Amino acid sequence: MSALKIKKGSSKHSAYNLRPNFSDVQERHTLALIVDNEPGVLARVIGLFSGRGYNIESLTVAEVDHTGHLSRITVVTTGTPQVIEQIKAQLGRIVPVHEVHDLTVEGPSVERELALVKVAGKGDDRVEALRLADVFRAHVVDSTLESFVFQITGAPDKIDAFADLMRPLGLVEVARTGVAAISRGPH
Repeated sequence: MSALKIKKGSSKHSAYNLRPNFSDVQERHTLALIVDNEPGVLARVIGLFSGRGYNIESLTVAEVDHTGHLSRITVVTTGTPQVIEQIKAQLGRIVPVHEVHDLTVEGPSVERELALVKVAGKGDDRVEALRLADVFRAHVVDSTLESFVFQITGAPDKIDAFADLMRPLGLVEVARTGVAAISRGPH
């Protein structure tokens, strides 16, 4: 008798792949939804996430078509690839949802966020805060003798880095809009 050539991943008693194809890796995905702009739609979308224990890292909503009464919801979430696929499928089944796009998978996209960062300090800390703001292209939108409010826009990582550098200089408060994202290219 000749030896069986068994593929990697199968047991020694079966030629079938018996190992699950599920991944435990958590991935961050940006989803863009086009929905009817009517009462209760946002609650239904958020209810889908909370009802199944899915986390939302960022959420932005705005009307994008006044005549068609359509809004765009941008959701940043994390999960395994299977969870992300399940989220997209379930979102697509909600009646007022017209389109579901996974910008992370569909190709290159642009993500931006706006933040207001309040920093209180005196002396050298004020000078250093202004210098760092210049490096990060943050703008002073309010100033008192004891504090600044900076406006900064950019990728979420840039805003995180700016806030981290402002902590030792007297960071008081941060207000963030959440991620706004759009795919690159003509479509």
